[in-house]
Amino acid sequence: MTDFKLPDIGEGIVECEVVEWRINEGDVIEEDQPVVEVMTDKALVEITAPEAGRVTRLYVPKGEIAKVHAPLFAYEVEEESDAKAKAQPSDSHKEEGAQSEPASSTASSPGSASKDFILPDIGEGIVECEVVEWRIAEGDDIEEDQPVVDVMTDKALVEITAPEAGRVTRLHVAKGEIAKVHAPLFAYAPAHAEETSEAAATPSPPAEPAPRPARAATPLSAAPQASGLGPHGRIPASPAVRRLLRELGLRLEEVPGSGKQGRVLKEDVQAFLERGDTSAAASTSAGEAAPSARASAGEAEVRAEPLRGMRAAMARQMVASASTIPHFQYGEELDVTDLLAMRERLKPEAEARGTKVTLMPFFMKAMALAIRDFPILNSRLNEAGDEIHYLPSCNIGMAVDGKAGLMVPNVKGVERLTLLEIAGEIQRLTAGAREGRVASSDLKEGTITISNIGALGGTYAAPIINAPEVAIVAIGKTQWLPRFDAQDKVVKRAIMTVTWAGDHRLIDGGTIARFCNAWKGYLEAPETMLLHLG
Repeated sequence: MTDFKLPDIGEGIVECEVVEWRINEGDVIEEDQPVVEVMTDKALVEITAPEAGRVTRLYVPKGEIAKVHAPLFAYEVEEESDAKAKAQPSDSHKEEGAQSEPASSTASSPGSASKDFILPDIGEGIVECEVVEWRIAEGDDIEEDQPVVDVMTDKALVEITAPEAGRVTRLHVAKGEIAKVHAPLFAYAPAHAEETSEAAATPSPPAEPAPRPARAATPLSAAPQASGLGPHGRIPASPAVRRLLRELGLRLEEVPGSGKQGRVLKEDVQAFLERGDTSAAASTSAGEAAPSARASAGEAEVRAEPLRGMRAAMARQMVASASTIPHFQYGEELDVTDLLAMRERLKPEAEARGTKVTLMPFFMKAMALAIRDFPILNSRLNEAGDEIHYLPSCNIGMAVDGKAGLMVPNVKGVERLTLLEIAGEIQRLTAGAREGRVASSDLKEGTITISNIGALGGTYAAPIINAPEVAIVAIGKTQWLPRFDAQDKVVKRAIMTVTWAGDHRLIDGGTIARFCNAWKGYLEAPETMLLHLG
């Protein structure tokens, strides 16, 4: 039995009302048959059957509220229904006893033993993720705990492994598509089921292989292929394809479908866009052919790319932060000449221990020392906005530009770590973030953030606070510039620009200036940090 979960209807809709069921429990349904009408806060939406089968249960009564990604109805697919019918002989056959057993044994096949792997709950309220890379293909043998697919949530890249050994029979979600939590991700025939099936088939050869149900023959011959309409008078297409067409401003009837009964697939939409709409010109009216005319005239087409995963999460986070936190900026210059010299002296020792020392460990350690005197920089405002919570540990985040998008892992308990330990953690987190494989625990509970734009060549920035933190600093590139020394002589010094953004609800200009001066003092005279190390 398979649960059909209410799909993502789009536009942020999370629930809808069941207006009318078109089916009843026990009814036989066909692929793409309308089964229920639901009302969102925007429109009446018709939901269709994903495949043929028999309805076993309606979860949500008429007039009740259905939740997106929650079960809407249950059904048995056609193969399951046939298998049950063959496994339960009629009374007239029961008397035949042993004669009926071989028939039911030979009717079973590896396909009938196929199981769906349901995408598990990844945690932290995640309801969907993007399939980044399949490690398997249909027909492949898999082993228990073998990595099968990489999926991208809005927080990290997650590796999904096989639950048991078997053979892959179907990949339900294509690369680049969205997989829903608690929905089928791929199907496989367990190894033990295949062995049982083969053993059952060995004693006596089947008199005649059990034919698949002739569902494909009748609808295909009856369907109006020329018009591309399915057996229910509508063009077959999944909700995801229909939503993609809406986003692109296209109509379903404009795109020729290559699937069964004229079903429009995502590949058809992509091919339609790549052709520049020229194939549709012959079948559309003069008014509808305007996009084709423009395409043939040589105008470039807009390339649409869904905003997903880490980038989507960053977009939501930044909009929320910029619109709810009153930011103010504060800039300063650091003379890091002596810091660079100290780092050069420490590099051989660190490399001998397998650790690369950059300036970031010094920035973090100096920040943790300065926060002891200015704990407001390591605090946060509660949701009600009437309490300041001072955090017991200094977990300093660092923005890393990885292949999955911007990630901000944080080093936990910087105040308790040595410079070498901080450098090791930075090395581990940076490597993971660049591959998109950072544990969720490394992304949580940050208290203040450093953005090293200087690594990419930037000098100035106006960073946005990583809420619910109260401050962030952007570090610019190091430049060798002329400066006056104590004797008013021009000397060559390593100058770095830093720009702070503070939450003006908790921090004022004087506080951030004094804090920055304390931090700057440790970095410009790095040996003074030795006085405060435990």
